[in-house]
Amino acid sequence: MPSLNLVSRLLQLLLGLFLFGIASSLMIRAGIGIAPWDVLSQGIALRSGWGFGLVTNIVGVCVLLMWLPLRQKPGLGTVLNVLLIGPSAQLGLNLLPPAHGLQWQLPLFAGGLLLMAVATGLYIGARFGPGPRDGLMTGLHARTGWPIWKVRSLIEASALAVGWLLGGNVGWGTLAFALLIGPLCGITLPLFDRQRRAVVAAPGS
Repeated sequence: MPSLNLVSRLLQLLLGLFLFGIASSLMIRAGIGIAPWDVLSQGIALRSGWGFGLVTNIVGVCVLLMWLPLRQKPGLGTVLNVLLIGPSAQLGLNLLPPAHGLQWQLPLFAGGLLLMAVATGLYIGARFGPGPRDGLMTGLHARTGWPIWKVRSLIEASALAVGWLLGGNVGWGTLAFALLIGPLCGITLPLFDRQRRAVVAAPGS
């Protein structure tokens, strides 16, 4: 029988991945710019005619394949990340109409950004392995010796540029995402990191 802690971690992971996809759909429907990887998926979806959720899954698989020469080992969270975020994002897009007017666009985008920070804290804090994009970043860092910030910037700038050329939505929201998602995740990650909380709660800590 799986332990209660394992079950609760798995539920935290699944909730985080589901909310991550919903957060993406909120920002897409806001229409003022989206995250770099979503720009790439949106651009491919526009060019191919495939659904955004399906393209998100395909991009995730392609990124995961890039782990092979980097000798990265995926965890359960990595695999579920690839499989589940796309369908939840597509669900959100199917349910939400596009927003019109800044009085609707700004709160919708802000809600999506905050929800994505919470979702990131949930699925990373469950400690079932990094997402495919995070693993690519850490793998390239380990192989090249470049600083994490430089590797992350190069990867996301490449995804953003290709997505923009394909017609993905780049705007003020994209800049706001780049500036704010790091600090926001700095708040949510400690809240949902189970190992850190266990250490803090331990006697004598």
